[in-house]
Amino acid sequence: MIFEVAAEAYDQFMGRWSVRLAPQLAEFADVRSGHRALDVGCGPGALTSDLVARLGPSAVTAIDPSESFVAAARARNPGVDVRQAAAEQLPFPDGTFDATLAQLVVHFMTDPVAGIAEMARVTRPGGVVAACVWDFAGGHDPLGPFWAAARALDMRVEDESGLAGTRAGHLVDLFRAAGLRSVEPGTLSVSRDYSDFEEWWEPFTRGVGPAGSHVTRLDVPRQAELRDQCRSMLPVGPITITAQAWAARGLPH
Repeated sequence: MIFEVAAEAYDQFMGRWSVRLAPQLAEFADVRSGHRALDVGCGPGALTSDLVARLGPSAVTAIDPSESFVAAARARNPGVDVRQAAAEQLPFPDGTFDATLAQLVVHFMTDPVAGIAEMARVTRPGGVVAACVWDFAGGHDPLGPFWAAARALDMRVEDESGLAGTRAGHLVDLFRAAGLRSVEPGTLSVSRDYSDFEEWWEPFTRGVGPAGSHVTRLDVPRQAELRDQCRSMLPVGPITITAQAWAARGLPH
């Protein structure tokens, strides 16, 4: 899936979650000084920025299929090699990187096994491949209340729970299917506070990802109905959402 939306819209919708998640994924992958790292599906650059803080811009490379996200990641991370490319066809020689990471990306890959295999291909022997995906299948994700409200109004709604890597153990299975060895699972957890319902709801109206696309496909009365349903399922005052992501790391051959 290619996100052809403004970087600022993504920032409000998922970017603030990504910023909180990035340090945990980098730690899980044991990224450290001296490494050369690749951020696959970098978006506007949340994980990229964390990697730059750890390694310096010259040691970080990033790719994303979205032209608007590539432009934003370049602007926000001067000195980083940011390219427009898909995970399934990484434009790098074998064994280029010490660490290749994909944050909240595997479930949007056209072919997740091929994408992870490409991540392994460009990682040197002894390096690490790591990824994380929200626990959509378990409902422990940032969008849980939204999808619950959408399903309450229409049981035919297709949420993100069936996407690759979103259920327990599936990301590990994908890593093994891609040929990675010594695959280890992990669980990451982050929270975000919203001052009120309006702050929580507004990002969904920006058309970002499957949830945003669902909102923009609805006519005005049905949007209002979904909004009211969401409101009924959340606290009136400050809202705190805690989300969990499945993670996996493995070694290339």
